[in-house]
Amino acid sequence: MHHRPRPKFRRRGRRTSESPRPKWRLSLLTAFIAILGLGAYPAVKYMDVLNDTGEPMSFSQTIPDGVPGPPQPAAADPSVRMPTGPRAQFRTASTLSDGTKIGVTTLHGKKSGFTGDVWVWAPKEYYEDRYRSSAFPVLLALPGSYGYPTNYWTGPDLKLQRTISDLVAQGRSKPFIVAMPVLNPGKRYYDGSDIPGQPKMGTWISDDVPDLVKANFRTFTSRDGWAIMGSSSGGFVGLKQVLQHPDRFKAVIASGPDTRPDSPLWRGHEKEKRANDPERLARQLAARPGAPDVYLQFQIGTRESGRANLERFIRQYAKGPVKAHLHVIEDGGHDAKSYIRGMRDASLEAISKVLSGPTPSP
Repeated sequence: MHHRPRPKFRRRGRRTSESPRPKWRLSLLTAFIAILGLGAYPAVKYMDVLNDTGEPMSFSQTIPDGVPGPPQPAAADPSVRMPTGPRAQFRTASTLSDGTKIGVTTLHGKKSGFTGDVWVWAPKEYYEDRYRSSAFPVLLALPGSYGYPTNYWTGPDLKLQRTISDLVAQGRSKPFIVAMPVLNPGKRYYDGSDIPGQPKMGTWISDDVPDLVKANFRTFTSRDGWAIMGSSSGGFVGLKQVLQHPDRFKAVIASGPDTRPDSPLWRGHEKEKRANDPERLARQLAARPGAPDVYLQFQIGTRESGRANLERFIRQYAKGPVKAHLHVIEDGGHDAKSYIRGMRDASLEAISKVLSGPTPSP
């Protein structure tokens, strides 16, 4: 660590008892410091300048770092699912500028058998008393690359949570609960699928992570409050999951994704690979009588490849219940910051229009 050298002041002679510091100056300085301290304390407490990373936290409170609120009544609205439990043990991963927190817990997936970390953020509206009996929409945020051992959507530099909050304030986004799981069990690609002989990463995303959210938060009982977003490999997984489980997820923001499975772990399992192919899934869904509508919001940057493939996918498979749109990000690359810009400009608003949001108490 480099330390800045202390500035050198020219010696001006010792102060003598004949030239004492005026008492009124000392009194004024003392008063100023006291006032400053009183004003700063709430800000320090609210902004969580005092680092509590790693400390236990709970989302069942009136404010992220406040006292527990009153017990929540059973939901009178059948579309609302109150937390089912058991309550997970969350630790503070980070505190954002509005006082909300990202919590992290280690989830032992009951259905997949996989154990991994999941980070969760709830918007400030979740803690407001007017919404205490309301459900909130959920957005699963899946990273690109391996997505292990961390999920880069938790990073403050990308500002995913800030983007959502800003758009909520503008009336352009629903106030999503954001769940950010690890995507793979290691540094290999599993295509968000249950590849034979491998950890069941498809079930991890489709079942275990949503079950964690349902256990700890007020959520919607129907798919109208459930969506996925992802970039690159995470975009592929989100696209596949929505087409594979249209009864659970209604919309996806798929940024710079492939549209076909390509993990080398599929070798020797062509039948299962075809069953996890988004193109085949889209064709089957479009041909199914009475199939629910799904909304595929694609994103691609002008400085990356893949646009022609996404345009082909939309031409061939966006039929009937499969609704698809491509948002082109000017001067955007194959990177998360470009995709956040696209989400701010158009894509979060697009999926918010087809999803349910919280309803304040009368």
